[in-house]
Amino acid sequence: MAPPSNVTPYTNQTVAQVLLLYLGLEGVEKVFGIPGGGLANLLVEFKDQRDKFDYVICRQETGAAYIADGYYRATGKLGVVMVTSGPGATNALTGAMNAQNDGSGMLLISGEVAEQYLGKGFLQEGLDSDLDINAIYKAAACYSAELGDQSEVQTLIEQALRDALSIPRGMAHLSLPNNVTTEIVTTAGMPLPSPTINIPNSPANYRATPTGVDQGQVRQAVAQLLACERPLIFLGSGCRDALRDRSTLESLVILAERYAIPVMTTPDGKGVFPESHALSLRVYGFASNTWAPMWMQQKPTPYDGLLVLGTSLRGLSSNNWNPMLLPGNNGPFIQVDLDQQAIGRSMPVTLGIVGEVGAFVREACELSPQFPPNATAVEARRAEVSAIKKNSPYYSQQQYDSNASPIEPAAIVRVLHDVLPRESLIFLDCANCVGWGVHYFTVDAPQEIHSSLAMGPMGFGVGAVIGAKIGRPDKTCIALVGDGAFMMHGSEVSTAQVNNVGAIWVVLEDNDLHMVSQGMQYLYPEADDIWNKLYRLGSPDLTEFAHGLGADAYRIESPAELQSLMPKVLDRADRDHRPQVIVAKINQTSIDPYFPPSPKKG
Repeated sequence: MAPPSNVTPYTNQTVAQVLLLYLGLEGVEKVFGIPGGGLANLLVEFKDQRDKFDYVICRQETGAAYIADGYYRATGKLGVVMVTSGPGATNALTGAMNAQNDGSGMLLISGEVAEQYLGKGFLQEGLDSDLDINAIYKAAACYSAELGDQSEVQTLIEQALRDALSIPRGMAHLSLPNNVTTEIVTTAGMPLPSPTINIPNSPANYRATPTGVDQGQVRQAVAQLLACERPLIFLGSGCRDALRDRSTLESLVILAERYAIPVMTTPDGKGVFPESHALSLRVYGFASNTWAPMWMQQKPTPYDGLLVLGTSLRGLSSNNWNPMLLPGNNGPFIQVDLDQQAIGRSMPVTLGIVGEVGAFVREACELSPQFPPNATAVEARRAEVSAIKKNSPYYSQQQYDSNASPIEPAAIVRVLHDVLPRESLIFLDCANCVGWGVHYFTVDAPQEIHSSLAMGPMGFGVGAVIGAKIGRPDKTCIALVGDGAFMMHGSEVSTAQVNNVGAIWVVLEDNDLHMVSQGMQYLYPEADDIWNKLYRLGSPDLTEFAHGLGADAYRIESPAELQSLMPKVLDRADRDHRPQVIVAKINQTSIDPYFPPSPKKG
């Protein structure tokens, strides 16, 4: 009997070969990780297929996961991590968990000792002894399974890929015992011992991405929002993929402009709507700009309607669920998300719509001619937004404009904004640097900015910028990181060097874990500011550290030095493919924009 037209028969394929066939279907070319004994048989297959798959050897498994996360964010392709059993899998967990919580499509493959040794305490055993890797990943991933036998391998691989690349994207985990890797796979139902297996011809043969929304609910949402006097649109990072589509972004811009509805984003969604647009209020929530609260708190008429797209309204997105976000006059609070568990999870809604946000935007734009705008109301809103934007969007315009030495972090952002190419990919690490970046950067497509504020692990940006540059060598890829995070995962600079990756790091050097020390002084003030002495880092020479790992390294103390240095850095990164590290000695007394400035600190 001839096989169905949507599959191709293969003979004598091992589990390892089948796994790589599926990775090939997904367009995977890069795999990130560190090898080990639990991967031995799989490593042989990767060696034999090294013309198809590049196994990028990283310096630590957490860093490998951050790199794969950055690769996914830059390309939209599945980020694949491959690590060994036991400590290899546990080391990768933080980066993998971060991808899950930030909606990055990732497949993590962990090797495992051969099944005949399970339960006996074999070196680095992780399934049936003192460590249960599968249970750990079940608690952290959207999907986790052990490939325990050739007969189940297709089912489990396909399910992992469905879950990782559905919406919202997530991290899926497969554990592969070393002996199972070499088993010959047969298609279920075929006469045994048949060596034949049918492999799908396309990912569309085993997974589909939701693309729809209920038209009636879109009409209801549009009618409710446009009945408001002072409505507002709030976009989260769940809009990023949809709004990368130019026509979808144009539909949103048309909708906002037709009715003069201002638009703000969550910190993680920063830049999904062009921040230089006349109706952009930039960021609300963590490290918020000043404009969005002005619109919501304007007197005497309250803001009276909110449309929330692609965010579950976590703490940092909602400014810890500040009641300010609730519309006045009992106005509509409309939330649209494909994940029904996100709707109403953090704040009560008046209308929840389960649907793909891109489809919602396009449908709303198409329906909008049926709702003629009130010209008087539109002009009033436009004038009000314009008046608000005559104010600085920053807590400290003075720091942003500063040319002083040591350098103000806000001034670093100003210079980078001026010199970076329009298509740059910017990565923000955890701690104070993400506050400076979210607050002070102005981001318009095709430029993108990425952070990891669901979990906020130190080191994300250090690694992710490498994966981004590997995936998009045509783009400038730069990370703004703190010195603490750079010391955690700066060894990955060596990964960039050996692979000729021209990633750029700007390291904010204050010799302190300043997010903690400043935060503790803010929350638990001490007269002598003892907090400022408790979390010092020992004044390491980070330029020598970076240079020793193979990067070109520079130290700066003023905006002028950064301005003059950047053309050389961009050239060395993008033309010569050399990693570039800029260590910036920053003003240690500058308060991060996590907190509005107090009268005492101006």
